[in-house]
Amino acid sequence: MDRALYGREAVLDESGLAARLTGLTPYSFAAAGYEHGDDPPVTVFTGGRGMGKTALLKQVRNSYRGGTPLALLDCAHIEPPLDHGPGWNPLTGALAELAVQLSPRVLSAKPVEFPRLSLGLAAVAVTGWSQEDDDRARRDLQRLGPVLATVDEAKGAAGTWVSKVLAKLAATATESTAPLVGVLAEATVETVMEEVFGRYQRKSGAWYGTYRNAGGRGELGLHQLAVDFEQGGRRREEAEGFLVGALVEDLRRAYVGLTRRGTRRGRPVVLLDNAHLPLGRRLIEPVLRDRSAGHRDQLVIVASSRDRDHEGLSRATRTRLPEVAHRAPCPRGADITSGILAVELTPLSATHAQAVFDRYDAAGRVPADLPRAVHRLSGGRPLGVALLGQAVGGVPAAEREGLTPGALLGLTVRLREDAAAVPVADTLLGELLPPGLRPDVAAVLAAAHDEESARVLARTRLRGASVEGDMALLVRDALRADGWPERGGHFVADPLLRAVLLHRLRFHDADAPEYAAWRAVHETLHRHYGPEPTPYRLRQELALGRTEEAVTELRLGFPEPDVLGWLARLRFVASAPYPREHRHTGPDPRRAVALGEDPGGPLPDALDADATALHLCLRRLLHAVWLLTDPLALPDDDVIDKLVHELRRLSGRHLTGTSTLWDAATHWPRDIRAWRGLTVPPGREDGV
Repeated sequence: MDRALYGREAVLDESGLAARLTGLTPYSFAAAGYEHGDDPPVTVFTGGRGMGKTALLKQVRNSYRGGTPLALLDCAHIEPPLDHGPGWNPLTGALAELAVQLSPRVLSAKPVEFPRLSLGLAAVAVTGWSQEDDDRARRDLQRLGPVLATVDEAKGAAGTWVSKVLAKLAATATESTAPLVGVLAEATVETVMEEVFGRYQRKSGAWYGTYRNAGGRGELGLHQLAVDFEQGGRRREEAEGFLVGALVEDLRRAYVGLTRRGTRRGRPVVLLDNAHLPLGRRLIEPVLRDRSAGHRDQLVIVASSRDRDHEGLSRATRTRLPEVAHRAPCPRGADITSGILAVELTPLSATHAQAVFDRYDAAGRVPADLPRAVHRLSGGRPLGVALLGQAVGGVPAAEREGLTPGALLGLTVRLREDAAAVPVADTLLGELLPPGLRPDVAAVLAAAHDEESARVLARTRLRGASVEGDMALLVRDALRADGWPERGGHFVADPLLRAVLLHRLRFHDADAPEYAAWRAVHETLHRHYGPEPTPYRLRQELALGRTEEAVTELRLGFPEPDVLGWLARLRFVASAPYPREHRHTGPDPRRAVALGEDPGGPLPDALDADATALHLCLRRLLHAVWLLTDPLALPDDDVIDKLVHELRRLSGRHLTGTSTLWDAATHWPRDIRAWRGLTVPPGREDGV
């Protein structure tokens, strides 16, 4: 089913990149001009997890399905058949799958046949066979059936040719002194051509005459191909590259001789998801190498890569998604990777986020700032925007007015009509975390500020989680290898990933009101920062729901001349994750304290009237900043006004920092309403 993809019009519009590569408009399959003539680049969409690479490839598939030969393959999920022989590996399995997907009839054109690829796969399928294992050989042969069915559907699907191959192999192997795999390959190919191929199709075997040491003789080329495949190493790579070439050549031949009035229009399309993995490179590099040598083909390859800096993109032409809407030049140089157009997927805009919420909340019952807040939390990652927006649709309209980004993480969402609803936060984690990284482990480390504090948590809270070394370093390397950002202030730097991990830390044990895991992790960090009231320790106090020590230290430090340092400490301490209650409904408790409607607890002993007034002011200010900078909360105009009021009162109290505090009262509300962090010094866009 089609999905609404916002911000991806540069690819999917009628004059977009896909139309200019394929020569066909999406859905209608009307003729479109080729931008790159007979030398289309391999197009690779780059972006981290959740940036919509897979969704975009699937939408391209949906847009061109039925209009041109098309296949979609995920290089991360090539499932090996049960009990396969050495003749199967991920590449041969991928080629067979691609051929099967590319072969069906489309737009009144006859099915594409793959005789060259069929012969090559038949030749290498014999690797590792012995006369004592007929069952293994029979299974390996039967797996060739779908590919051979592209040559002759009835004969390929029938099993009679399998028995004849086995009989010939038994007779041939006993009479020969040549390398067994080459002899078996010749006998297998010969039988396949006799039993499955027609007279014209048998001529396709001659193409293998260009293989190494073949001397123009196709049967020798197939013999050598099987020997090289069995040998492994560089020789196997050469054989695999030739098999990729066989797929491309079969596609090219399907278009040879057809005029503009012929039955085939446009170009065939291969979509490769997760092409940054080794299989993607093994499929793409042979095509690039042949194109660099001057060979031309009809194939459009569109791939995705999570690794923007992959060495396979070293000489690619780099551009960003909006820039390819009308033109996408890709000049070819000497390096084969210059034949790649690397298109960086950009985050969705706030307008796109609003459009997503409008789709699931057409009556506009959610708070007006919720789409923008979700955009801030997600960083515009399409996965986060789409999933949180879709979750709104499952909330009764009357209950939507109280939703916040934090509340959305606690909801469930129905991703398919025929499946049960699933938790939003768990679904996000399943998509965002690198494979093999345990969510419970990552959730503990998400509470850390930096690598040092993460290692403290790993030693104290994650003992036994890994026998391979420091768990914090293992997680750090996994996130780094997956392309997640790194910056100061948080061990898990991305706001969305950190938020869903902390959500898991808080709620996964279902132990409300104790929240033992959350409390244990933050108490560990609290002890780690020692007895002195440093900003790090005070931040942990807030994460544990205790605010008075922070208010006291802000009061004691307020008269000091370094007002900028004092504001920076306030901002840092108030960045603590809020210890939310499970499925809490109603106003955020911090709001009442910030507005002075709730005193927020008893006052310290022995304060005079002036110190009491300052303490209460700072208590309100701390709660206001804590609430207004929380990425899981919404801006609140009343609290913003109170923030301004308290800062201006403080401006009048300070002996030397009057103007700095006044500037904070002026610029911090602007920062909040512009959905950016509070700037220090106030008003500086590069505030630190």
